Amino acid sequence: MLETLFTPKSIAVVGASRTSGKIGHEIVAALVEGGFAGRIVPINPLAREVLGLRCFPSLADYGAEVDLAVIALPAAQTADAASQCAKAGAKAIAVVAAGFKETGPEGAELERRLLAACKESRVPLLGPNVLGIMNTHHRMNASFSRPLPAQGGISVICESGALSTAILDHAASRGIGLAGLVSIGNKADLDENDWLLALGEDPKTACIMAYLEDIKSGDEFIKAAESVASMKPVVVLKVGTTAAGARAASTHAGSPLGADTAYGAAFRRAGVVRVESFEGLFDCAVALAGQPLPQGDRVAVVTNGGGPGIMAADAVEQAGLAMAALSPATVAKLKTGLPPWAGTDNPVDVLADATPGRYTMAVDAVLADDGVDAAVVILTPQAATLPTETARAVAQRAHLAGKPVFAVFMGGDRAAPAREELSAIGLPDYPAPARAVAAIRAMCDYAAWRARPPRVVMRFPVNRRRVERIIARHSKMGQTAISEVRSKDILQAYGFNVPAGRMTETAEEALEAADRIGYPVVMKIASPDVTDKSAVGGVRLDLSTPEQVRDAFDLMMLRIQKIAPDARIEGVYVEKMCRGGREVIIGMSRDPQFGPILMFGVGGIFVEAMKDVTFHLAPITADEAMQMLKSTRSYGILKGRKDERGVDVRSIATGLQRLSQLATDFPDIAVVDLNPFLVGDVGTDPLVVDAAIMLSGARRQP
Repeated sequence: MLETLFTPKSIAVVGASRTSGKIGHEIVAALVEGGFAGRIVPINPLAREVLGLRCFPSLADYGAEVDLAVIALPAAQTADAASQCAKAGAKAIAVVAAGFKETGPEGAELERRLLAACKESRVPLLGPNVLGIMNTHHRMNASFSRPLPAQGGISVICESGALSTAILDHAASRGIGLAGLVSIGNKADLDENDWLLALGEDPKTACIMAYLEDIKSGDEFIKAAESVASMKPVVVLKVGTTAAGARAASTHAGSPLGADTAYGAAFRRAGVVRVESFEGLFDCAVALAGQPLPQGDRVAVVTNGGGPGIMAADAVEQAGLAMAALSPATVAKLKTGLPPWAGTDNPVDVLADATPGRYTMAVDAVLADDGVDAAVVILTPQAATLPTETARAVAQRAHLAGKPVFAVFMGGDRAAPAREELSAIGLPDYPAPARAVAAIRAMCDYAAWRARPPRVVMRFPVNRRRVERIIARHSKMGQTAISEVRSKDILQAYGFNVPAGRMTETAEEALEAADRIGYPVVMKIASPDVTDKSAVGGVRLDLSTPEQVRDAFDLMMLRIQKIAPDARIEGVYVEKMCRGGREVIIGMSRDPQFGPILMFGVGGIFVEAMKDVTFHLAPITADEAMQMLKSTRSYGILKGRKDERGVDVRSIATGLQRLSQLATDFPDIAVVDLNPFLVGDVGTDPLVVDAAIMLSGARRQP
């Protein structure tokens, strides 16, 4: 799709300069030094040659088409230059200059003009405000950063020019080869979605690594990422996750950002490996680019020191992985091949004086065990240690194993040559056990996503017309808040169970309703202007007699008139009091980027204090709904323990699926909150005890 940008046969540099240090000079120099085999065409009306290459006053004067024109001119000149390049036959344009929408309204207008010039000629635009683009397997460095990286299997999409240079430098320092790097800058035209698809088709790219500040189109991103992740891993560092970071990123990129929870949900849906740090970006990408995916989560550790082995075991458990239980045959093999005082359980301790041969024997033994899915090999540089020779021996055995192997050669100067050896051979190396284990966790999650069953979203029989009428009525009146009573009407239309209840306008009607429903009852004020009923004294629980009902009605009306005199009061809702069961919360919030995001949490302290909640993008399958429940720390409480009976977790998953269908059927619904959602024993139907629904963009119609 973007061959003229990623594998061009000819490149023009508009604004090429003879002065070292100027961007136009550095781009030409980078192309020459990188060994680009295609035609390099410097454009500068004031020069006859640049770095020995003939220079032309304009691309039209060159007299032939070029695949790519890199414009290295000030922002104010780029629109005209882009138009001239397109007319002269440039098939793609990259603009490296800054000074566009990231600087404010004037810059935004310059960017609009630049994009219009490219759109008019139907020429794809990279940037503006980019470092450039590299393809190591094409020997192409169309950027103002040098040198061209070593060849490898990782391609980089980076929204920041500064981070692009940091990524290049870090990769060089760790001996990590790259397939390519694309600096996407302001993304006026081509964005992360375009490059995901392009690099997904690139045979030299084994893994895509991305630094993103925002995403232009949430729906398109999910489609692109899911398509690519089904073929090769995509590792993303998404920044702007805090309030301060979001403000900074918005200023930097000139675009608003979506909620971080929505990004997390979207990445999980699409199979994207999300990391939280710059180091994690490389740790995971290197592992995924060069290692086979694990078949499970059982990890074996080989170490020449007890302390590092304990560190690794702790990290494995904390990551939710399992320390592999070595088979009796493996243990026997280790006892035969290791000194008598060596540790033959997992972690396997080959002792401080371990030779490369002893390491090789232990690594071979654990990798041959069917109960081991991945191995971590730790070395600390002790007196008798041969780090470089051991690295070479371990790497050779690891490549034959068919299982992922992670080296942790700890230390400084003495371990440095060994780490260089590991990088040269292509075995992932990490400075500490926790970093290696985090990469294994990411690989396990990605492997599970790749092995997931086909997504089948269940459709329940519902009364859609009933919901349409309620929403239409509120939209006509310009009301965004839907009362609890009407919210429950909507939920009931979608198969949710609600307690028996009745709207009343007088104390006598409330008494009659309570008699009909049966004591005890709950009474709640009904008002479109009151969202927190408890705060205004608008909720009374466990009313067991007619006297309590009458007193509650009168007191509610008195309080609401004093606390919220302008609130519109529809009446008092009398409802059957619900007892027993476990309170959980399910809800939905519509993100502007990714659409409806479902939420689940167990009520009480688990949500309020522990923040034990989970999110998922709608629509949701039955498997994904169950995974939402299992991903919470409180899932064990729901399932039940030895001394406590569990609840019907399947009914919660069904509730999430029904809520997912409601959210996808009605884009006007912005928020749904079922709190509490009361879940009972297996085989019983949960109840919506309280509910609130908000609409987005309701307008009063004439």
